[in-house]
Amino acid sequence: MLRNYSMGAFPMAEESGEINWYYPQVRAIIPLDNYRITRSLRQVIGKNIFEIKFNTSTLEVIHECAKRKKTWISQELIDAYERIFKLGYVHSVETYFEKKLVGGLYGIAIRGAFFGESMFSKKEEASKVALYFLIRHLIEKNFKLLDVQFITPHLKMFGAVEISLEEYNRLLDDAYQDKC
Repeated sequence: MLRNYSMGAFPMAEESGEINWYYPQVRAIIPLDNYRITRSLRQVIGKNIFEIKFNTSTLEVIHECAKRKKTWISQELIDAYERIFKLGYVHSVETYFEKKLVGGLYGIAIRGAFFGESMFSKKEEASKVALYFLIRHLIEKNFKLLDVQFITPHLKMFGAVEISLEEYNRLLDDAYQDKC
């Protein structure tokens, strides 16, 4: 699993339970040196509505992300994420409201690359706030790459862009030069 991630591939379980690994020719990233934040999200963050924590409820975040009518996160993938979590590769950002987990995200960190996997939100703006704090954390720790797999409207508002596989591989190589 870690080898596949380190090469830029990511898994998705099909409805049948079969896990396929994807390595698209066009990649989606949020440039850490050129991300965006909307004025409305900046206002939400400024109000300190949410308490932000890192890596305190990672397995719960994974389970919450899998609770969708249609999900690519199978039990087999959850088990695999739990195994690599114990090795220190899976990380999460959690948002709490009134001491309850209401949003968050998780991904895999290998050296200076963070491979964003999934996010969830039980309260408006909770996952966006988590993503904002992830970006700030990655910048602070000198990460070079935030891989978001696919562009969504949610990610596009943060400045997500599609790049060629060649450019992606260059960024991946740069990310592996330093241990963050």
